[in-house]
Amino acid sequence: MTESPRTIHEVIDRYNAAFRLHDPTLLEDLIAEECVIEDTGPAPDGARHEGGPACLARWSELAGNQALNFSTEPADIAGDLAVAPWVLRWGQGKNDWVRGVNLIRIRDGRIVEARGYVKA
Repeated sequence: MTESPRTIHEVIDRYNAAFRLHDPTLLEDLIAEECVIEDTGPAPDGARHEGGPACLARWSELAGNQALNFSTEPADIAGDLAVAPWVLRWGQGKNDWVRGVNLIRIRDGRIVEARGYVKA
């Protein structure tokens, strides 16, 4: 029996859980081989990661980092694109946080593209 592809909502829920729970293993079968990530930093252009292994490594590094706290907000879905807002905290200080959004394109139950942006 062939497993049906995950819905975009299922992919986003599992992606967010990986960061919230600091469990990079939740990302392992969510990322397509042709995935491309455009990261939020370093400014102004960010970093680009190409290919499934590179994208998995980058996100696993972030998701596994216990010093970071990601809070997500409900994503808006338009076709194959999820607009997924979040807040990232790295400390208890007044300025130890940033608000951002990821634009995540999903095809056949896997992430093929992600672009991250932050409010400055």
